Amino acid sequence: MLARHWRSVHDYAVICLASSEDSASMAAAAAFRVELARPGGALRPRLLTAVRETVGEWAADDGVSGVLPELRKTVGARGLRAARSGTPERRRVAERAFRGLPGASQCLLWHAEVEAESISVPAGLLGVDTRTASAALEQAREQFRSGCVRAHRELAPTQECRYYNRLLDVPMRRGGALLPDVQRHLMACRYCRHTAEQLSHFEGSLEDLLAETVLGWGARRYLASRPGRDGGQADLPAGGRHRLRSRAEPATVRPGSPRRHTKALAAAVGVTSLVLLATLLAARGWTDEGGTTASQATWGAVSGHSVDPDGAGPSSVRPDTATPSSAGSPSAASAGNPAEVARGRLRNLDDGLCLDIQGGRPRTDARIVLAACSTGGSQQWSYQDDGVLRSTADPTLCLASDTAEGSVVLAGCLVHAGVVRYDLTVRGELLPRGGKGTALAPGKGRGVIVTGRDGSEAQRWALEPLSAPRGQGETRQKRAEDTPRVSPRERTHRPYDEAPPGHRPGPPRTKSGEPPQERYETRFAQVDCCEEDGPGADETGTGLLGPATATVTDAVTALHSAALP
Repeated sequence: MLARHWRSVHDYAVICLASSEDSASMAAAAAFRVELARPGGALRPRLLTAVRETVGEWAADDGVSGVLPELRKTVGARGLRAARSGTPERRRVAERAFRGLPGASQCLLWHAEVEAESISVPAGLLGVDTRTASAALEQAREQFRSGCVRAHRELAPTQECRYYNRLLDVPMRRGGALLPDVQRHLMACRYCRHTAEQLSHFEGSLEDLLAETVLGWGARRYLASRPGRDGGQADLPAGGRHRLRSRAEPATVRPGSPRRHTKALAAAVGVTSLVLLATLLAARGWTDEGGTTASQATWGAVSGHSVDPDGAGPSSVRPDTATPSSAGSPSAASAGNPAEVARGRLRNLDDGLCLDIQGGRPRTDARIVLAACSTGGSQQWSYQDDGVLRSTADPTLCLASDTAEGSVVLAGCLVHAGVVRYDLTVRGELLPRGGKGTALAPGKGRGVIVTGRDGSEAQRWALEPLSAPRGQGETRQKRAEDTPRVSPRERTHRPYDEAPPGHRPGPPRTKSGEPPQERYETRFAQVDCCEEDGPGADETGTGLLGPATATVTDAVTALHSAALP
């Protein structure tokens, strides 16, 4: 990996330091030391970001600056320290969308768009053929765009901005003009204006958007230094104040995909919208209430093995095939992109506690524990139709289980694809697909383990959205403690209105004599998802017959006891 990424990382260190001295090699080496120990995402963008942060930290340290005088240059590290840290405001939407992409999609976008490398390079990094990589690249672009639209809605400062979310996206996607009221809103709202400018990049190449989003400082100079671009073979200048200014000549452009700059957006804002578009898009159904498809999903590969993006080791993945659709570029759905089934916290039905990440910070190998239910991000999970449970705090990490050791931790969704898939049954059981006859259950203390499936309530979970009403997480144990005990005779002869809650003989009937319909808790079930039958699969109905007959037996016994003198 050092040989694969060293040149690019060193080039960016030279840009940040405005010097090609040994300090650039030191900054590059420090970035490798920091990032190789961290999980998640494509490696090249992470290394470049680490270089920028390292140089900024060194420039802020007077001791280091005394040893490395080049850190005091106003055109280099000193200017980097004085500049606004992090991602520019006009790139916040793209930053959120890029971070939410799977590592494979990040790898494809960065190496194909920013590095201007042949598709065979990221294909080799991911262990797939070029045809699959090409289809996945188009899917990654669609994922990135959908992520930007979703991020605009989630980060919107006002309800009005959320209302214009779809009215902004659809015309730009179709190449039409914006509605007059959308144009007026863009003139007054800087946030939506920045979003529209970011979406305009998807009509052409994405190198400018991606580089400025991930790097910020020195993004354009880094683009110009890439060997795959015109002028990329030239040596980097040692000094000179860097400003984000447009290059005189555009970079290599994908054939058949015209470049479109932000000037095209200004022209679109000044054009009057079509009457047909106004009729279609003015309806309330195009607002954020309609929702969009989640784009935080992995893509399938033809081969049975893949590798960590930019990494070295192979890992087993599900051999789903990603092929382009028959008409035009494939969308996320046509390429086999898993869809989100539900999102929320996972509450245990026995003790009422929720799955949480130990320490509250998502990281690889972090233990999964039980904690009091809250709205914290570490308790939010996204369950997808391929069985993956992603942490919404870091979508590159998933709930993983080791059936041999019985442990449950966070792991990379792509690297550990074989241990991060579960079946969420109609009873609320979480069954690891790799372990026959096992289920997730509370362990000692507040730990979570993988143990033998027994059908008990301790192994049942409810996936609750954040909008769930208060009190939904109340456990049966607490309700039992708050309910007074009643003998079978009192339960039989007591009038309905005087019966305590939870022990009423039956619901009151309506005027027509029909009992009201019973309400049930929402459950999520997958169809044709399971690779192996669970325990007792051949004994049809045994999982439900036991509890049902036990309930009837108890009721008959109680009535018989009440009838005896």
